[in-house]
Amino acid sequence: MIYAFIFAVAPTPRPPRPSEKTYVTILPDGSVSPKQHLPCWMDHYKSGKQQDAEVFVSVVVPAYNEEERLGGMLEEAVDYLQQHSWCAHESSNTAITQNDRETQRTSKGRKQQNRTVEKLPPSAAAKGWEILIVSDGSTDGTVETALSFARSHQLFLHPKPIPGPRTPRPDHSTQIPPGAIRVISLEENRGKGGAVTHGMRHARGAYVLFVDADGASEFSDLGRLVGECRRVEDSQGRGVAVGSRAHLVGSEAVVKRSFLRNFLMHSFHLLLRILTPPATAAIKDTQCGFKLFSRACLPHIIPFMHSEGWIFDVEMLMLAESASIPVAEVPVGWKEVGGSKLNVIWDSLGMAWGLAVLRAAWVLGVYRRA
Repeated sequence: MIYAFIFAVAPTPRPPRPSEKTYVTILPDGSVSPKQHLPCWMDHYKSGKQQDAEVFVSVVVPAYNEEERLGGMLEEAVDYLQQHSWCAHESSNTAITQNDRETQRTSKGRKQQNRTVEKLPPSAAAKGWEILIVSDGSTDGTVETALSFARSHQLFLHPKPIPGPRTPRPDHSTQIPPGAIRVISLEENRGKGGAVTHGMRHARGAYVLFVDADGASEFSDLGRLVGECRRVEDSQGRGVAVGSRAHLVGSEAVVKRSFLRNFLMHSFHLLLRILTPPATAAIKDTQCGFKLFSRACLPHIIPFMHSEGWIFDVEMLMLAESASIPVAEVPVGWKEVGGSKLNVIWDSLGMAWGLAVLRAAWVLGVYRRA
């Protein structure tokens, strides 16, 4: 009886539609490309082949009606990606030197970046980066905003900078290579988890990061995630690094939240500790939208994803644990950004229900690794 109930209510993701297996980008002349086929590493994996990475890092950005916040997040992201030798495109003539970068940071009074990754030996993986913006059935100008950003930052040496969460008055911008930003449009809204999973199926990077479109997480902490992911990787090159805001509990940003929001947050964490397996339960912040995966661990996680709502992070971590993939929790910078689509009460209840169904489905065998 219980099995039949869970079988009936457990979510089953819909297969991607033909148009969702394509992307558009900005061509060197500034025009929008025709729809192009998205490469999918899962196709190669199913045929018994392991597809090599084509770039160092893929950044997956789920975006639902994010025309107001997306530009600022992209500005901060490409600034970081292009100015670091370990992920910048080799053909680019826009990357500045490390000394110049430190001078810029210091002149603005910002703290120095964690430099763990700067000292790492060169990776055998291809250099370069890509950003996959997955428009999750957006009804506003999200797609146009993404393409406009890509066009201006490709065509002009000094494009007009867009203010971001940490750069309200930016004084510089970064030119990017043609085709570095790809835009994928889902025909209907699937939920954040569905958009992230879809993007990660088509990532070409040696490392794959998913990051929220609001820019709440400090993108410059990507270096710390890569360093920690490499540190914990097993002999197969599998590793996960999750950004964490746990160190901010008690900070002004959290204390100023409403009593209801903090109560629901602590209640959800208690439920996580009760319902999830040990390694997942030990993670202090499962919901931060800033997580990095090595390419080698993707086949053990992405094909088995079912949750497409807010609880998908937990399923990813549970799948990593069941496959004995090492996970590192990394403190990251974070700030509250307005415009969230999250309904505190209803979405918190939905997450609790989703977590209970998710755990029951895996325990009872409704979901299987098959």
